[in-house]
Amino acid sequence: MSELFATFGVNWKLLLVQVVNFGLLLTVLTYFLYKPVLKIIDERREKVAEGVRTAEAAARKLEEAKGKGESIVGKASREAEGIVAVARSRADERADEILRTAESQAQGFLKDARERAEEAKRQALKESEREIARAAMLAAEKILREKTS
Repeated sequence: MSELFATFGVNWKLLLVQVVNFGLLLTVLTYFLYKPVLKIIDERREKVAEGVRTAEAAARKLEEAKGKGESIVGKASREAEGIVAVARSRADERADEILRTAESQAQGFLKDARERAEEAKRQALKESEREIARAAMLAAEKILREKTS
């Protein structure tokens, strides 16, 4: 075999040292470079995967929040409509009550005005009767004076 190496001009001792150096270099690079780089790549891969999971969870929470928000807005809208309906109902009841009170007061005022008018009419009739009686007395007195004179 040494003749074969010599024919091709290869120094087998030098080749052996280069093989040992290559093996040593391969071992050192594997230990100090390849494994740490793989470890860093795995850590980054895990961080990216965690980021993706976090983003997906955030997206789900956002969808849930949107759904809850829409639910809350719908519920608030229904409650507001109910409150408005109750307020309108109460306002209608109050308006009816105010209208009834106003009508009652108007009826009372009309009754009072009629009673006053009747009283004024009675007073006027009594006054008229007195005036007529006085005029009749004066006329009778005048007639009696004329007859006696």
